[in-house]
Amino acid sequence: MLRTVSIVPAILTDNKVDYRTQVERINVFTRRVQIDVTDGVFAPTTTLDVTNIWWPKNWDADLHLMVRKPSEHLDTILKLSPSLCILHAESDEDLTPTFTALREAGIKIGLALLPSTFPGTVKHYIDVVDHVLIFAGQLGVQGSPADMMQMEKIPLIRNMKPEVEIGWDGGVNMTNVRALAHADLDIINVGAAISKAENPAAVFQQMVAEIDKSGVVI
Repeated sequence: MLRTVSIVPAILTDNKVDYRTQVERINVFTRRVQIDVTDGVFAPTTTLDVTNIWWPKNWDADLHLMVRKPSEHLDTILKLSPSLCILHAESDEDLTPTFTALREAGIKIGLALLPSTFPGTVKHYIDVVDHVLIFAGQLGVQGSPADMMQMEKIPLIRNMKPEVEIGWDGGVNMTNVRALAHADLDIINVGAAISKAENPAAVFQQMVAEIDKSGVVI
């Protein structure tokens, strides 16, 4: 049976004006958004620092931190109080204390896996999180091609924790969104295909319509 799948726009920028513009454009058609933050170390690019991030009060914001040491940003994350905070398994520290602090603050916790990370090696994290993000693009860059081989991780994660929310991030567009929607995912994060569109609301609705289609997936 096909799961209910949601399209979630993603914001990634190093410019305050562009950030506000993207927020205002997205706010017209959705309330769940992923906000990407990089530190220029874990990922080769640098976005707005987490201290400059904000969002409308009516949003369910997923904060995706591509940083080496998430604990250094904990105080700011707690003040922002996102709905979900996603940290990378490949970070340079044990994520357990940060996960615990987030959980105690009522923030859902998520784990992101880079293409080279096998789910079985981080089962101890997957067992405790609410969300697992399969990263299939290029860190800190929107519009990079999707590594569709990463879909092989979906059943592995689902077998470990059937109820966990599984998301996909990287290279989503109109040519592959339907295949991803039929692959037992819950969340499909979309960056450039929406953020760089002349009419992002129209692209969002087209993707929603595409994933609702049934039948053979090419």
